[in-house]
Amino acid sequence: MNTIRFIKQKLTAFSPEKIEIIDESSKHIGHEGAKNGGGHFFLTIVSCDFYEKSTMDRHRMIYAALEEMIGRDIHALSIKAYTPEEI
Repeated sequence: MNTIRFIKQKLTAFSPEKIEIIDESSKHIGHEGAKNGGGHFFLTIVSCDFYEKSTMDRHRMIYAALEEMIGRDIHALSIKAYTPEEI
């Protein structure tokens, strides 16, 4: 299973209205994390689960959902997490 598909599968726990993942790994060729196979990704996710959650809490929720992938499949993850009303 490719990494983007696996990330999306893990994040379905948030019942996202929108999820977009861009693989930016090619921009980081030669970077230390890229040498180990970990990718660089940009995530945009919209979910009602983020209501009344701070940006930090939203990021923690996402990192917890992707915990087993961090440091192995994912070297770097940029996150934009919104509620439906925020977009």
